[in-house]
Amino acid sequence: MTMVEREMKLQWIVLALFMVLSSEQHCAAGDDQLTLWPTMAITTIPDSCQVDYAPYGVDFRNGPTGRFCNGRISIDIIGTLTGPCNESYSWLKILGFTHYIPPFATAQEADILSGLNYASGAAGIRDETGQELGERICFNMQLQNHQKTVQNLTGMLGNDSALTYLNKCLYSVGMGNNDYLNNYFLPQYFPTSEEYTLEEYTQLLIEQYSQQLRSLYELGARKLVVFGLGMMLGVQAAIATYGTNGSACVELMNNASRLFNSLLLPAIDQLNDDLPDAKFIYINNYKIGEDSTVLDFKVNNTGCCASSAIGQCVPTETPCQNRTQYMFWDSFHPTEIFNVFYAERSYRASDPSYAYPYDIRHLVSLDQGVAEAM
Repeated sequence: MTMVEREMKLQWIVLALFMVLSSEQHCAAGDDQLTLWPTMAITTIPDSCQVDYAPYGVDFRNGPTGRFCNGRISIDIIGTLTGPCNESYSWLKILGFTHYIPPFATAQEADILSGLNYASGAAGIRDETGQELGERICFNMQLQNHQKTVQNLTGMLGNDSALTYLNKCLYSVGMGNNDYLNNYFLPQYFPTSEEYTLEEYTQLLIEQYSQQLRSLYELGARKLVVFGLGMMLGVQAAIATYGTNGSACVELMNNASRLFNSLLLPAIDQLNDDLPDAKFIYINNYKIGEDSTVLDFKVNNTGCCASSAIGQCVPTETPCQNRTQYMFWDSFHPTEIFNVFYAERSYRASDPSYAYPYDIRHLVSLDQGVAEAM
């Protein structure tokens, strides 16, 4: 670990952990494309997206915490000192955190100096996204929460020292999938698909997202990891959600994901060109997911836990025992072993197409000066 990485390990702000991971698998019956929809929240919001109950967290040392997984999610793995001890992935050392990043909702003042997680289940770029599922914290509200953190930090350290600190922080942001799955593709709840074509809607999302990322820059962020979208749903999950038209709907959703990514990439370039000292990088979820076939899951068409009508684990039901052989934890979200695969390739891109213009490892090694005042 370099000196810069050691310094960076205490400074990580996770703003919106909604990464769409994906995996293309070849089933015995033919060539099926199975995808994941992880809305991975570490917050305490009383809504239908909350999963702070068993069997979630069965392999997580703190038990059920709201993570949509049997164990750790990818940000946990990138940030913490050790990885899972199994035959394929043993004792990862990535950024060197010795603890998990606490959620903003329950954080103490001292936690500010080691990073916070502002994520919320079902949240989106648009304020109304996910409202059919209940209470959630949209991205604009997450930015407001971060602004409160910046104000507290300034009170603790003074303006100049706070700005220096924020310039060194690593920001992780991933939004967009819920704006399709819990907005555009739910016409019974939202009018957006009648008001806009898919191309028009995606352009609006990217424009708003770009402005939100600029707001982070104005609050002192300089090193930002922006996660693209992966393939959004598996055929089985889409049929359960949308009926017999689920198979056709999957391709439309994946087209939306590809369109979003194709517009996000030049937006990242524009942000880097426009904003002095800014270092935005893009993580290619779609490609990483496609390459996950090397994990050779034995079960890739059903979840490890018994799932409810909305695709989440049935409370207190005993999950499968051979969890490293399952791609899915519940109907939509990946098991920890997939998250390890994703985290490794996000941090150190073994394929140049996994990250642009470089990977997280390179980003944290950059020794940038303090930018102009906020």
